[in-house]
Formats: sequence, C-alpha cells, structure tokens
Amino acid sequence: MADTQYTTQKQNRENNIEKILVAAEMIFAEFGYNGASISRIADMAGLPKSNVVYYFSSKELLYRTVVEDIFNVWRAAADEIDVDSDPVAALGAYIDTKLELARTRPYGSKVWANEIIQGAPIVQDYLESELQSWTDQRVAVINQWIEMGKIRPIDGKHLLFAIWATTQHYADFKHQISTLNDGRELSNEQWEETKQAVKSILLFGICKGD
Repeated sequence: MADTQYTTQKQNRENNIEKILVAAEMIFAEFGYNGASISRIADMAGLPKSNVVYYFSSKELLYRTVVEDIFNVWRAAADEIDVDSDPVAALGAYIDTKLELARTRPYGSKVWANEIIQGAPIVQDYLESELQSWTDQRVAVINQWIEMGKIRPIDGKHLLFAIWATTQHYADFKHQISTLNDGRELSNEQWEETKQAVKSILLFGICKGD
C-alpha cells in the first residue's frame, strides 16, 4: 500500500513538473523573461500558482531550468559526434535531430534565441561553462577528423555555428517559413526534403574530393 502511494505521488510530481516546464517554455518564448510571470505559467499549465512555486521557488530558477533543458536535448543530439564515427553520418544525424527538434520544440529554441539576443543576462555563466566546454569537445573531435584525413581542413567552430544557425532558423523563423510556403506549415514530406537539403548544403563543404 505504501509503495503504491509513493509511486502515485512520484508520478503526480513528474506529471506536474512536465506540465510546468512545457507551459513555461511557451510563456517565456512568447513574453520573454521580463514579460512572463508565474501566474501566467500556472494558468497555461492548468495548475494553481502555489504548485508551480512548490516545485520552482523563483521565476529565475524555472527559466534557467527551461534553458538548460533545451540545451541538454540539443547536446544529446550530438552523441554520435565521436572521433571513431564517420563524419558525414555523425553530423548528418546531428542535423536531422536538430531539425526535428526545431519542428517539435520550437518554443525552446525561441527561448534560447531571445536570451542570447539580449546578451544572456540570466544564463551567461552557463554559456561560459557548459556551452564552452561542450563546444570545445566537439571542435576537438572535428580537428581529429581533419588530422585523420576524414574531412577537409575547416574551422570546426564555424561549422557548428552554421549548423546551429540553419537548423534553429526553422524554429525561430517558423512564421516566415510558413508564409513563404503558401501560408502553410511544412508537411511531413517537406520536412524530410528540408533535412536532405540542409545536409547536402552544410556537409558538402567538409567532404574531401577524389
């Protein structure tokens, strides 16, 4: 009986936290950090404000959790970028996943973009630690690929910048893309075409000629 009660409480907690984070991602994307409020997030989540405060004691803590969550999802997308991997396959898988996240998590991308555009007033420390470390590790792998003769000599950091800019464009400028697509969101078929086009454009520059 006690185990069942504990399991139910744990599930309720996890469900509530998920509702709060989904709602917070949408509210922060629409209103920014300053325009968002715990009350708005609670209303969007369908929970009392007291519940939100119970799990997240401040708006800043909730905001940082949202920002770190989207970064962790993006970071996991790069798991295949390893020195022993085929560069085109590994980077292609990374691009595929980043585009799929642009499709399914556009609000998270917008929260991140808004924070960076403002000069990262809340998460600058996170950029200088987690993002810097992650980027340095990926660039080191790219440099090893170059030394091994797997890809052409390129600046690994700028390759990552190009991938980020292109894939996140489909989330941050979703309305513009829909407008130029006869007022319709991209279909499943168009998303697959997008993945192939983006990979062809971005990865062509790293392939070694015969």
